[in-house]
Amino acid sequence: MENLRNLRNIGISAHIDSGKTTLTERVLFYTGRTHVIKEVKGEGAVMDHMELEKERGITITSAATTVRWNDIEINIIDTPGHVDFTVEVERSLRVLDGAVLVLCAVAGVQSQSITVDRQMKRYNIPRIAFINKMDRTGANPVNVIQQLESKLGLTVLPLQLPIGLESNFQGMVDLIERRAIYFDGEKGEDVRYEPIPDDMVEAADRARQGMLEALSMVSDQIMELLLEEAEVPLDLIHQTIREGTIAQQLCPVMVGTAYRNKGVQELLDAVCRYLPSPLDREIHAKDIDDGMAEIALAPDPSAPLVAMAFKLVEESFGQVTYMRVYQGTLSKGTFYYNSRQKKRARISRILRVHADQKEDINEATAGDIIAVMGIECATGDTYCAEDTNVSLESIFAAEPVIDLSINPTKRADYDKLSKALNRFMREDPTFRVHVDPETSETIISGMGELHLEIYVERIRREYKVDCTVGAPKVSYRESPTRETPFNYKHKKQTGGSGQFAHVVGKLVPLDPQAPEPFVFENKVTGGRIPSEYIPSVEKGFRDSMHKGPIAGYEVIGVQMVLEDGSYHDVDSSTMAFEIAARDCFRETFRKSEPVLLEPIMLVEVEVPTEFQGPVTGAISSKRGVILGTESRSGYTVISSEVPLSAMFGYSNDLRSMTQGKGGFSMEFLKYQKVPASLQEEIVKRVQAEAKAKG
Repeated sequence: MENLRNLRNIGISAHIDSGKTTLTERVLFYTGRTHVIKEVKGEGAVMDHMELEKERGITITSAATTVRWNDIEINIIDTPGHVDFTVEVERSLRVLDGAVLVLCAVAGVQSQSITVDRQMKRYNIPRIAFINKMDRTGANPVNVIQQLESKLGLTVLPLQLPIGLESNFQGMVDLIERRAIYFDGEKGEDVRYEPIPDDMVEAADRARQGMLEALSMVSDQIMELLLEEAEVPLDLIHQTIREGTIAQQLCPVMVGTAYRNKGVQELLDAVCRYLPSPLDREIHAKDIDDGMAEIALAPDPSAPLVAMAFKLVEESFGQVTYMRVYQGTLSKGTFYYNSRQKKRARISRILRVHADQKEDINEATAGDIIAVMGIECATGDTYCAEDTNVSLESIFAAEPVIDLSINPTKRADYDKLSKALNRFMREDPTFRVHVDPETSETIISGMGELHLEIYVERIRREYKVDCTVGAPKVSYRESPTRETPFNYKHKKQTGGSGQFAHVVGKLVPLDPQAPEPFVFENKVTGGRIPSEYIPSVEKGFRDSMHKGPIAGYEVIGVQMVLEDGSYHDVDSSTMAFEIAARDCFRETFRKSEPVLLEPIMLVEVEVPTEFQGPVTGAISSKRGVILGTESRSGYTVISSEVPLSAMFGYSNDLRSMTQGKGGFSMEFLKYQKVPASLQEEIVKRVQAEAKAKG
């Protein structure tokens, strides 16, 4: 148990282009994991090991590695910044104990930083904020700290003051130890400590006093020492920062520039000092045998095993499953129980991972993040010791918002394509595949154009299948707008026993943003419908949700309340009630004045200020709503809500409007009603397409 105190499982997360991968490369170098620093641009970073990642200079899949720093072992996961790959961040944070939130000193808190922060809060992940790119023109750490407070609602605790800014950035003042830190040597590997420069002593004293006052809100002991005007011991400061960070009452803030090799070693010290070890985290699982009662897991190697499969990767020699061990010991050659599949599986190999290199080990204990081979499972599955049956809360997967039809150019490649699609679906819960029953086309759905583009490219490279891809389509939804009663009888008499089912109740519209798209409520009393038929009624209603009657899109925002009905002793059956519910739903839904809903995206565009007018005008012409603009040293950031249907091909439009200098990011925000004129247009288009293919 003692060596668990010296283990940290952390993720490095941020908005695109904040410097996550560059920071991870420096960490690998300073901890002795690599002997040469690789860059994202150029030969490609160690952690971006896929060909596509090297070509595009972006991170697509999260990569794991293990390093040692001052006797502390750190498992690090470098995650993507693009919102299209948000599930990679989601599943990484699900199994980590702490995180480093990287922010650009110029751009500050951007849209994806907000998403990542929301994911951290969802899984109660303590974090340290690292303000990177302090050497860039326009760097403004004070502004970034204000945004951390106002936009993310964090209680920030700056631990350093920068010495110089932009091209004059030389190092930082450590407020705790009251000293200046500089980084010498070609790669910043020699850390030099000096007295604080004379012109900064006063500012440093003020900032240190502010830091101690913030800490006094967390620690009564520090409060007493400050009131007595006594010196606060360094150990107490470190201990209070650690406790406040783990309890998420504080977010320590550090500064630096990973590209210029300044501040990374100090960040590593802070990770070891302030982020939790597996012993500091409370993890709960549900006991399936005991009516899903919550049980606390202990990071104890001798307890029964509980582990989560959080990521699957298909490699040339078979499926590799990344796992986090929460309790017990995982041993090679042993059988374990998958509580979702309800079956045993044998672990044939256990691997310690460094990006795309792997090393065999015989066992892994509580707190470890490793990869295993020899099991077939899905993302989010729980593995436990054979005589236990527990389940960990699964990984949150956002709903896809964009569809593409995909077909292989050669008929002979159908098998290879279906193999590829099945693999990607198992690996990525936000990537879905279905066959349109009317057109028999294979439809792939994902989080954005880039998401699907990368998968199509991977099918071409990894499976050697050339595909023709249809134009991207928006995943509209259908939803009712008014409460509608129903009284539906299903009667069929064809000699012998017939079919009879009668359901009475009402359809109630729900808010499209409700957590559940469909709610069923049974208010039948006095055995008017026998209880064994009620699940069939619910199943009939639920099955009707997949395809709405307006234009064949999925239905959301519906509550079906079953209030009454009748049955026949001979002719009623589960099948009769299921058919009655299906037909009743179609009929009632048409009467509920249904509307089409479209996905609305939160779009953040960053452009040089001189292009602000035309870009804002273009957003408004796309039915966009401008939420606000913010100026940051020669650049303007425009936040807006825009329908997804208007955003296809926007990256090319933006480049041509801004001479290639503009950039944007977008993420799904909500579903909203489509204007009536457009609804007619969409319905006509869907009907015309169906006719053409029919």
